[in-house]
Amino acid sequence: MFYTTLGASGIRVSRLCFGSLTIGPLQAGLSIATGASLIRRALELGVNFIDTAQCYANYPYIKAALQGWQEAVVVATKSYDYTAAGMARSLEEARRELDRDVIDIFLLHEQETALTLAGHRPALEYLLEAKERGLVRAVGISSHAVAAVRAAAMMPEIDIIHPLYNQAGLGILDGSREEMLAAITLAHTNGKGIYAMKALGGGHLVSSARQALEFVLATPAIDAVAVGMQSMAEVEVNVAWFSGREPAAELLAEVQGRKRRLLVEDWCRGCGSCVKRCPQGALELAGGRAVVDPDKCILCGYCAGACRDFCLKVI
Repeated sequence: MFYTTLGASGIRVSRLCFGSLTIGPLQAGLSIATGASLIRRALELGVNFIDTAQCYANYPYIKAALQGWQEAVVVATKSYDYTAAGMARSLEEARRELDRDVIDIFLLHEQETALTLAGHRPALEYLLEAKERGLVRAVGISSHAVAAVRAAAMMPEIDIIHPLYNQAGLGILDGSREEMLAAITLAHTNGKGIYAMKALGGGHLVSSARQALEFVLATPAIDAVAVGMQSMAEVEVNVAWFSGREPAAELLAEVQGRKRRLLVEDWCRGCGSCVKRCPQGALELAGGRAVVDPDKCILCGYCAGACRDFCLKVI
């Protein structure tokens, strides 16, 4: 496993971050025991970085995985809270539910612009106070938007940025892949630690997963990459790739042969853009949101490029 330091934060992490969203109730809905076993296996193979969020509702998975583990693990979490009081509750929840005195990285979740950052200023100020008290090691933002990454790049109090970035530019709210890269590069030049998300485009790039991951990893301004993993085979294959090794052929075949489906997230607004874009006629609007016909869907990913809100994922 290759390791790096997140910008000027001094936090040393594996370049592979275990993206825990996919194991919990919002996606695969694995049992706590099963999900924890995947995280634990990743730790055994050298991963020391886990990404989560309050809304993922999976703190118990991480707590179980870390039970009895003796080596240092970096945990990053996030909250949508915008008030100081709300963020105080979120931080205490994370410390309690993860059974950790100190949260390594705490992010303002899904910031979009300088205006949303300003609106979350009380929460950010609380996190900065918590950092001074030793309850948090680093603070920052996660974002799907170029504008927010660019704004955070210019804020000296921000340590870490968790931006969306992938080879196809899927999911970027307000610009191109090149514009996101420019914002990320500015942030990294200014000392921000960068760990990317959605390197596989929400699952839409899984058919060329290694190429997609290598593209992001080759970006000098990106320190680490959070990748969702739902099986032991996926853990083993990703660890091999991130360690510069070839995975076992049977494990790679298992990962590539896994049956996947298109997930429409709960925040779909029913705008209809994906319906118009789908060449297979596999999407329709019903009940105010997009609905997938699995018999017609070929998982081509064209719908994701039309969805401004990144509601469509292949899992």
